[in-house]
Amino acid sequence: MASAPALDFIPVPNDTAIPHAPANVEAEQALLGTILYDNSAFERIGDYLQARHFYEPFHQRLYTVIETHIRKGQLAEPILLAEQFSRDSAFEELGGVRYFADLVDRAPPAANVQDYARAIYELAIRRDLIRIGGDISVSAAAPDPDKSARDQIESAEAQLYALAETGTTNQGFIPFADALHGAVAMAAEAHSRDGGLAGISCGLIDLDQKIGGLHPSDLVILAARPSMGKTSLACNIAFDIAKHYAWEPQPDGTKKRVAGGVVAFFSLEMSAEQLAMRLLAEVSGVSGDRLRKGEIDAVEFGRIRDAALEIQEAPLYIDATGGLSMAKLAARARRLKRQHGLDVIFVDYLQLVTGGEGRSDNRVQEVSMITQSLKALAKELSVPVIALSQLSRQVENREDKKPQLSDLRESGSIEQDADMVMFIYRESYYLSRMEPREGTQEHLTWQEQMDQVAGQADIIIGKQRHGPIGNVKLAFNEEITKFGNLARDARRFDVR
Repeated sequence: MASAPALDFIPVPNDTAIPHAPANVEAEQALLGTILYDNSAFERIGDYLQARHFYEPFHQRLYTVIETHIRKGQLAEPILLAEQFSRDSAFEELGGVRYFADLVDRAPPAANVQDYARAIYELAIRRDLIRIGGDISVSAAAPDPDKSARDQIESAEAQLYALAETGTTNQGFIPFADALHGAVAMAAEAHSRDGGLAGISCGLIDLDQKIGGLHPSDLVILAARPSMGKTSLACNIAFDIAKHYAWEPQPDGTKKRVAGGVVAFFSLEMSAEQLAMRLLAEVSGVSGDRLRKGEIDAVEFGRIRDAALEIQEAPLYIDATGGLSMAKLAARARRLKRQHGLDVIFVDYLQLVTGGEGRSDNRVQEVSMITQSLKALAKELSVPVIALSQLSRQVENREDKKPQLSDLRESGSIEQDADMVMFIYRESYYLSRMEPREGTQEHLTWQEQMDQVAGQADIIIGKQRHGPIGNVKLAFNEEITKFGNLARDARRFDVR
């Protein structure tokens, strides 16, 4: 990395800085002078260098004004910028327009702008590390009696994760213009894709069209009664996202997702091997029951082997720890994102997550805290979180067994915190348990009804914060527990 030249600039006072904080004011001056001389240099660093990374407060304000002008397509040069600082005491103390002129006169070549930017960014990270270290030291020396040592570790890890991802421990307020820029960028990206999805595709055409894919920061609740296929649908979507993962390198060395994504699957009910067995059945097309019993021939074994090779390449990470606490779940998700990247989180299932070291006497209140924490985690990591949930038994006591929001078990704030609530309903599941005696007219009528609904499933969208509610019909292959697209020209399973 190139070092900044010893520029003979006016000294910059900084009374608010922490003592001995690592900084290079001359590198900041060199970078600002380069951008003022050649605005196009900003394009090479604007994606990651931000005003808060500068050590000198006046340089932070100057960089913000420069960035605003350039993003609006306006020229950022000393004479035009000087007027905005006419009432800035630091600007006058530094020499006013003369200071800007010195920055431009001594600006290094634009080819070195990335070296200066990286030097400034690295020093900002080091200053934040010093602050975090101080916070940890103070917290450990005078601990909160209600906060265990494990809680302190998880808190420190959260701060370090935030620092690794964004270069700051607390984002705080952001200008509306920045939020608007991000929203427009999302819309433009969706417009440029085939199908116009703003979020991550589920791999299910009709469902994607209804919800627009899975969106960062959203908490999605997928609920159903037992045996409806919650885990199957979650596995189907998770694997489809993982197998289509594609990325492209960015100038700062990071990866930008262009399709699919890296998936974390927290399975609190089933083991990793059981989930893998489900995926093998889905991808190979061989019944999971026959797989477990070993009732397969050589041809099917070959399909299983090929499926295993396909699955093992997908960035799908499974954590099958039972009784996982919310704090540990969040810590492991942060760690995975830091080490391998992370685009989607699945939790199977919500009622098996604990709020702390043990279960609370008030389970409804504990589940409410967990949903709030899952929503906060989705926002923190900027990924969608899909949490599976059980429904209460009151569904079985109604004649119409289609689930609704009031059926959410231990609901508390589940409905309130979720951005979307989806239910799985398979009429064939209930109808198959009402089979009349064979040879009767009732049996013939029943058989006709079964033929109409067999191999189908309804996804009922009971709540969608950013879109309409309604039903989506999917195909369901019960033998291999796979959901798929329902063919338009006939009611049959489309394996794509």
